[in-house]
Amino acid sequence: MTSRIAVIDFETTGSSPGQGARATEVGIVLIEAGQVVGSFQSLMNAGVWVPPFITQLTGITNAMVAAAPPADEVMRAAHAFVGAVPMVAHNAPFDRGFWQAELARTGCRAAQPFACTVRLSRRLYPEAPNHQLGTLARFHQLPSAGRAHRALADAQVTAALLLRMQQDLSERWGIAAPGHAFLMALQACAKARLPKFLEQHGSKLSFFAGRPRC
Repeated sequence: MTSRIAVIDFETTGSSPGQGARATEVGIVLIEAGQVVGSFQSLMNAGVWVPPFITQLTGITNAMVAAAPPADEVMRAAHAFVGAVPMVAHNAPFDRGFWQAELARTGCRAAQPFACTVRLSRRLYPEAPNHQLGTLARFHQLPSAGRAHRALADAQVTAALLLRMQQDLSERWGIAAPGHAFLMALQACAKARLPKFLEQHGSKLSFFAGRPRC
């Protein structure tokens, strides 16, 4: 079993692939044993128009997308880079939706579970002003990774946030191995049950090969 986690972020032309939006950029950061061990980034050309408000938000222009590799080529490379590693994203339903939709166009299978740093931060840091990525980065004084709303920069900040979460789980709650399966159980745990959940697992998890239950 790998302890690696792939942290992913997409920039897109809209909010939902179900409404016709397509990805324009993908960034992926691999973390393992408390550190970054690899990264992947590419713009992609899905043959779609980038609306002006998206260009204003991300800095990604139609000219940049037109000069980028085809979307299916980029997604096949991203799929090969990630392999079977479980995934994390900030607001995971958004990125999971584009990961699955873009890979489906290539015929590649996307079966990894996604943990969500928004849900996790709501449980671990209820005192934060809000749970937007930029706010959490400032709250934890995480290093800047470049312009927000670019895929690799946002994936890098999300990876730094995830590493901080794993560190806090280990140091504050005594979770010896807060891997992906543990994070999935934690984010599914009701807030009212959270103290008991952390107490139960904090003194017992020296190694976790299955899925803990809340």
